[in-house]
Amino acid sequence: MTLINLKRDGTRNSPWQSLSSSAARVRPEDKIYDCLIVGAGITGMTAALLLQKAGKATIITEAHNTGFGTTGGTSAHINTFADTTYSEAESAFGEEGAQGFADAINEGFELIKTNIDIYGIKCDYEPKTGYLYSENEDEVKMLDDLYQGATKVGVPVKYTDEVPTPVPFQKALAFDGQAQFHPIKYLKGLLKAYLEAGGTLLENTLVEKIVTEDEIHNVQAGENKIRAKNVIYATHMPPNINVLNFECAPYRSYVLAVKLHSGKYPDGLIYDCQEPYHYVRTHVIDGQELLLIGGLDHKTGHEEPEKAFGDLEKYARKYYNVSSVKYRWSSQYYVPVDGLPYIGRMPLAANGIYCATGYNGNGMMLGSVAAQILADLVSGKGSKYEKLFNPGRIKPIDGFSEFVKENADVAYHFVADRLNIKSTDSLNRLKPGTGKVVEVDGNKIAAYRDDDGAIHALSPVCTHAACIVSWNSEEKSWDCPCHGARYDIDGNVLTGPATKGLTRISGDEN
Repeated sequence: MTLINLKRDGTRNSPWQSLSSSAARVRPEDKIYDCLIVGAGITGMTAALLLQKAGKATIITEAHNTGFGTTGGTSAHINTFADTTYSEAESAFGEEGAQGFADAINEGFELIKTNIDIYGIKCDYEPKTGYLYSENEDEVKMLDDLYQGATKVGVPVKYTDEVPTPVPFQKALAFDGQAQFHPIKYLKGLLKAYLEAGGTLLENTLVEKIVTEDEIHNVQAGENKIRAKNVIYATHMPPNINVLNFECAPYRSYVLAVKLHSGKYPDGLIYDCQEPYHYVRTHVIDGQELLLIGGLDHKTGHEEPEKAFGDLEKYARKYYNVSSVKYRWSSQYYVPVDGLPYIGRMPLAANGIYCATGYNGNGMMLGSVAAQILADLVSGKGSKYEKLFNPGRIKPIDGFSEFVKENADVAYHFVADRLNIKSTDSLNRLKPGTGKVVEVDGNKIAAYRDDDGAIHALSPVCTHAACIVSWNSEEKSWDCPCHGARYDIDGNVLTGPATKGLTRISGDEN
């Protein structure tokens, strides 16, 4: 066993990273595994544990370290309602679909609680009441619609006049029986149980290629060669070009963890109805009580992260007596075109290859239930959610307008970003700690100047679908505005769907 320090997919630390985790450092056995799970976040770790406990021989590969991706950057709310309202789900999938969506979210919630109880995971789990409030007449209508949809599918909800928020509101809902937890402590508990059950984890191991022959998937992952009957992509977005690139849009979400002068922190999970919305909750980190304030989500690579953080801090200081900002970080998630996640057999892939994506902002519950669905499919049991969440489903009427909007936007960035680089930009204007796509002698360069003044020069062309990346000044990363691939300052892949880094440009550009 080796002690490792947890990292995440950005330079901004989240409060969850103060832990370290132990992982098995072993080479894969020369055998055919029942299932390879790619990705060690909440989906991959939960699925691997379920399969391993069911007697399947499993192996996890993680390109970085456990909890590196969105699980390490989540704000860790556990809800019985979702960003896609049950009324919206009913409109797109009918009453049966809306009920199935509600049941799936509840099963994901219950699976988290069950794992905590069975494996004795100490992860700061606390039951909470969730509050959702409206500030104007339009939002009141939204709130009433949400109430009706939730009631219809059996989600306990009631109107309330009391919300632990200083924000003036007109109307509010209370959802009893919600919860919060520490996501990395929970993930560590799953990992411990998985390794004790005989599972294998390979960290810092990127899956580069899969060739399927005679229903066996032959996987090249660095120096490792792995053979498996089934493969689960638990990587948020499956790698390389695939149909899901055009059915999900990548979004960045922002969070602050602040100290308050008063020492009085609200008790509950609190959300407004703005677009984009804000949310608030309290958590004790290393003995220090903190208020988590998040939101202001936007499409990846489309707006300035500094502005999002700045606006979030203005909001926090407007309503709360903030003494200091202890953490500020962002994370990524994918919004599905028709409102529901994509979980199951990967479209146009070989038999036995599965994926899960499109959780919107509800990854803790949907990632957990996705793990159960995928484990059941791999085990040959089938799932009652198989049709509802089928990644190959086609919703030409309900999802078409959103599909056109999102992919027209992708096409715009593919062309426009090539035309809007000013020829007057130069490397000399880059200040230490900053990056920008510039033009040098007619060539476009993604350039970052480090604190020592050295230039890190890369091709700005995303290796996934050839869009032009943009600089994320807060997380010190190059983010693709088309499908959400992200790279570090040296061009290494942070998150997919890209599998190859940005091309490095050598020479003296100082």
